[in-house]
This record gives sequence, C-alpha cells and structure tokens, in this order.
Amino acid sequence: MADTVRGDVHVSNDVLADLAGNAIQNCYGVVGMAAPSTADGIANLLPRSRWRRGVHVEATEEGVRIIVDVIIEYGTNLNVVSQNVVEAVTFALGEYACVPLLGVDVRVKGVKVPR
Repeated sequence: MADTVRGDVHVSNDVLADLAGNAIQNCYGVVGMAAPSTADGIANLLPRSRWRRGVHVEATEEGVRIIVDVIIEYGTNLNVVSQNVVEAVTFALGEYACVPLLGVDVRVKGVKVPR
C-alpha cells in the first residue's frame, strides 16, 4: 500500500460542529450550550445530544472560525472557562480534522444558578 494517497478531503461544517461540541462537553465550568436564537433574552439550554446547534462554523478559503454559545456554571471564572473552551476546540479540530483554524469565539449566553 502506498504511503501517500492522492486526492482531497473535505470535512463538512456539521462534522466540525460535532467535534467542537464534543470537546466542549468536558470543559470545566460549562453547563451546556445555548440555542442560537435568544430573541426574548433567555438562553435555552440544549440537551447534550443537540450541542451542535450551539456551534456556528464560518468557513473561508483561509480556514474556519468557530463561534460557540455556552452557558456556564455560577461562580466560575469567565476568563478561565472561555480559555478552556478555546483550547479544547483548538485541540480537537487540529488533532482530528486537521483544518486551518482562524479562531474560536466564545459567547457566554447565560449563567446557571444552583437552586
């Protein structure tokens, strides 16, 4: 078998969103992902099976930019949680998809307060 295989590999935006969503599941301080439309100002917590909806992928010729909408746990440091999310997504996309990553934007859509 040849060491080099000729051709191109195209990874869909849905696959990239799944990879990012799965990487975020294990991030400290992240309670969940938010639905992209929060017209009434209330972030809707998505179930783990639908975390892809909280990830937006912008693909260009130069690479991809990932935008994630997260809900974090009350009392956690926003900066630390956001940095953990960026590192997890960067690692996952670099390791598994090998796509050029232009950046990861983390938008905190809500804070979950314990009852």
